[in-house]
Amino acid sequence: AYNSVCAFLGANWYALIACAGLAVLFIAHILYAFVLTMQNRKARGNDSYAVTATPKSVEWSSKNMLVLGIVVVAFLAVHFIQFWYKMQFQEIIGNHYYETAEGVLIPATAGSAFLHIAFESIWTPVVYIIGFAALWLHMNHGFWSMFQSAGWNNTIWLPRLKKIACGWTSVVVGLFVIQAVWFTYEAKTGSYLNDPKLNEQITNIYIEHLQKEGQEIQKIKDPVERETAIAKLQAEERKVLRSIKAIAPVKFAEMGIPEEYLQEPVVEEAAEEKHPAVKQLLQKAKQLGIETEIKK
Repeated sequence: AYNSVCAFLGANWYALIACAGLAVLFIAHILYAFVLTMQNRKARGNDSYAVTATPKSVEWSSKNMLVLGIVVVAFLAVHFIQFWYKMQFQEIIGNHYYETAEGVLIPATAGSAFLHIAFESIWTPVVYIIGFAALWLHMNHGFWSMFQSAGWNNTIWLPRLKKIACGWTSVVVGLFVIQAVWFTYEAKTGSYLNDPKLNEQITNIYIEHLQKEGQEIQKIKDPVERETAIAKLQAEERKVLRSIKAIAPVKFAEMGIPEEYLQEPVVEEAAEEKHPAVKQLLQKAKQLGIETEIKK
């Protein structure tokens, strides 16, 4: 289901408009917070308050909203690096895959694969939970203080609003924490890599992309350009197969691709005769619907 949602959103126009809108509101929120902080400091001048004791009614979060906001932004930066940059951003710049340091091509819409990579590290849930804690404090105070700023600060409604804020924020952030814990468990037990349905989904994403590239090659009329495109597709196909082996091992085992084909380069002349593995690959590819060509 998660991979389907990733494919539905991706870099489609409606997802980009929604992301742009959220980004504008988020940046405006940050700038406004800094402006208010600077105004407060300017109003106080160089001298601090004469009374330094903090009343019991003043919450710690109310005095450290800027600090909490910075922690939340840092957490979001980590989240963007782990997911947005590798997924939607790759589609925006025209890439179908994100290539890891190990040379594995991961489809930009294969969300489950990125979950595995991120939450396989024990530090990821730690960073996320710290970020969620800061988010809870930030949202909890921000919720009821918003109404207080609007004038709902009487002795009857303010306590009610604080309770509503605490309950609502706890539910939202609590669900986020449960997700982080569950993602970590799934990654550590290898569920994202060994689930047959996920393997099938990810493999189909690869196949669909190779099919589209093969169809584009058929439209090329110039022989030299066509041969160059075919050679490029062959190289990509081999890399894709190695990637399927890495992130969809169950499906790769079903495909029965010889190991030697993943290691040895394709010889341009008489490739099928010199490398029987290539012939087996082509037969298997036809069964999967992959239309590629090997220069003979």
